Formats: sequence, C-alpha cells, structure tokens
Amino acid sequence: MKCQMPHLAIPASLLVLVGRALAAASGDFNVLTMNVAGLPAIFNGNDVPGDKTTNSELIGSYFAEYGYDIIHVQEDFNYHAYIYETDTHAYRSATSGGVPLGSGLNTLANFDWVDYTRVKWETCSDASENDCLTPKGFTFMRTQLDDGVYIDAYNLHTDAGTEDGDETARTANVQQVADYIDAWSIGNAVLVFGDTNSRYTRTADNIRVLSSQNNLTDSWVELVHGGAIPAEELLCDNPSTTNECETVDKVFYRGSALLDLSTTYWNYESSKFLQANGSILTDHNPITVNFTWTAGASLRQSTFLGGPHGTWFSDVPTLETVSASPKASVLTFAGAERLDSVGVTLADGTVLSHGGTGGDVATLALADDEFWTGAELCQGQYSDQTRNFYIRATTSAGSALEAGTATDDCATFAAPDGWAIVGFLGQAGDEMDQLAFVYAPQ
Repeated sequence: MKCQMPHLAIPASLLVLVGRALAAASGDFNVLTMNVAGLPAIFNGNDVPGDKTTNSELIGSYFAEYGYDIIHVQEDFNYHAYIYETDTHAYRSATSGGVPLGSGLNTLANFDWVDYTRVKWETCSDASENDCLTPKGFTFMRTQLDDGVYIDAYNLHTDAGTEDGDETARTANVQQVADYIDAWSIGNAVLVFGDTNSRYTRTADNIRVLSSQNNLTDSWVELVHGGAIPAEELLCDNPSTTNECETVDKVFYRGSALLDLSTTYWNYESSKFLQANGSILTDHNPITVNFTWTAGASLRQSTFLGGPHGTWFSDVPTLETVSASPKASVLTFAGAERLDSVGVTLADGTVLSHGGTGGDVATLALADDEFWTGAELCQGQYSDQTRNFYIRATTSAGSALEAGTATDDCATFAAPDGWAIVGFLGQAGDEMDQLAFVYAPQ
C-alpha cells in the first residue's frame, strides 16, 4: 500500500528556481540512521536501561547538537513527541502514529524535500517477532540539496527474525524496495539507509539485490572493507568499539548523470549517543556517513513545479545514451484548459514525449544555431490535485511556444549560461502533474 503524505501546493513565487549561476556546483552532507527503540516497554524493553521518555528526549537533544543533515529513524513510535521536543532540525516528517497505527519511520533534516511517501510492506511475518503488529514498510522522499539538486532518500525497516517465515518476508521486503527504486528513481541519485535486519553472512538474506538490481553501493563495504564483502560474521558490541563488525543497519547510495556522489567517512556513532552514566540509549549502533556531491558535467536539472501525482518519468537515461551535447530540434506541446503533454525531438531524431493525448497541439522548429533556453510554467488545482496548467518556451533566437492556460501561480526557468533545455522529468498521467527540465551544455 502506497500512502502519499498530504501535499500542499507551494506558490511558485516562493520557489527558489534554477537559473543562471544560481545553483551550487558542489557540496557535502552527512546522514545518520538510528533505530530509536521507541516501542512501548510492554512490547519490547530493548534491553536498554533507563526511562524511555527521558532517553527519547536525550536522543532528540543529541540530534540537535550534532546537526546531521539527514536523519532516518526507525521504531519511532510512542515516544516520538519527546524526540521532536528537544530536536531543532528545520524539516521533519509528521508521525504516522504510535503502535499499532504507525510505521515507526521518520526523517529529520536540514534540507527540504518533495513527494514524501509511506509504503507498507506487502508481506510480513510474526514467526519470531511481532512484525505484523504495525504497518512497517519504507518511506520515500526527493530531498533537495540545492537549487535543482535532488537525491531520492529511502528509509526502511524490514521484517526481523531468522525463522523461515521471517526470511521469506524480509526477502520480499527488500525486493519490494528494489522494484520501487526501479520505478520511481529512474535517472536519479539514491540513498537507502535504515534497519535492513539483514546480514551478508546469512545465505537467506537478499540484501545484495540493492547492488545487483539498483546499482547501489554499501558504504560500509566500500569504506571499511575496501569494497570486499566480509566472508566471516563479526558481530558488534553496543556501543561498538570497531567499524569492522557488521550490524543490520546499513547505508547504500548511488549517483547519477545529474549528480556525482562520493563517500568520505563512515562510523558507528554509538559513543555519541549515551546516557550520562554511560548506558546506551538504543539497542542499535547508530551509523553516520559523509558524502560529497558534484552537479553533473553533462546533464543537470531544474526545480519541480506541480504536484506528486501520476507516474514518474525521466529523460535522463535516454539523454545519457545520445550525443555528448544533445540539442532540441522541435518542441511539441499540447494543452487546452490545462497542460496535457510536453515533448521535444532532438537533433539526432530522438523523441521525448510525456503526458496524455488531449489538448491542442503546438510545435516549434528550432534552427541549427537556435537553443531552448527558458521556460515558464503555471500550476493550479484540478480535482483537488496540483497540476501544471501552462507552459511557455523561449529560445535563444527570441522565438516562443506555449500551450495550456496560464494561472496566477507561475514560475520561470532559465538554463545556466552555455546550457540549454533538452528534456524533462516529473510525473504525469493524462495530463502533466509535476514537471522539471533537463539541461545539457551546448
């Protein structure tokens, strides 16, 4: 089950849009994953000493003190409010509830995001744990690191235990995430971090599918073990005194043509999350990873406008395979009351088109030395959903093409100097729900 969090349309006038020389070309950030042991004590004491309310308040204060850029928490159930009471991060997901209503997954971040979604596991097992007691699953969010710089971040908590039923459910959980990434993160940089309940030394665990199917790298394997998965199991103490040992909490990542991503640091943060008397705050070792990023050398993107409806699409994989400098040759838009579809034909004949079949069609052929350099989008509400109603393209020669109906909630986009618009990414069905532009150097 996929549950889209309520989405409020952001006035386009408030959006920080990618324009000439506005977006940063590089940067860095860090992440933390931590199972906060927030189940009610009656269900699970987690072998953690102390009062859970007090411990949760201390966890939140540590989050604020250390200021990790993106924090994913698991088992954030009945003591959620106490963590948020002492934390100061600017962006935080709303709780889905305590036991048995919530998933226990939340995010605290220094970056804003779009399209936050909760997805319930299709398979669960109570073979050795109470995994079916709550709607466990994973969350998805498209995190904005800078203007036009996004990374898809997944938080997850898979089925626990090692009985046959547990292994079957957990294998299905990991596969469900992998398939979701294939559908919803096409062309994008990706982070997957959380409580996988998986170990490489368990033959029944399929955690390797995130690498084999989604081309994700395990940061622990990469930085601590030089890229080689350990063949022998080494369990961790808590707090751990070494990074060599393996826990079920993991951080995976991949870059894309839009965003080059590298890891620089990996560590168990256990010693930073202790009670005053030295006791642990959770039965899991928190993990942090530092990343550096660089905007794509051959492709970049704008910010998004519109709502998180319809099906995700991205022209990035196609644009990666065409010439080193793809160029728009013909623009084709269709619209009437709203924007129905957008399309571009590249100079090599490649056609990129998205949306429905309705609306009045308008086309514009570009000269060989003419480039698509600017655009305007307008959004509005239809059937209680935010959609794109209007597009206007402008070229380096001063030509223009438009479709749909303008609203009073519009935004302009400009390709960086020396770049041009060559494609799209966003979400669409019969009409254009969400839209961003892909830039390439010319």
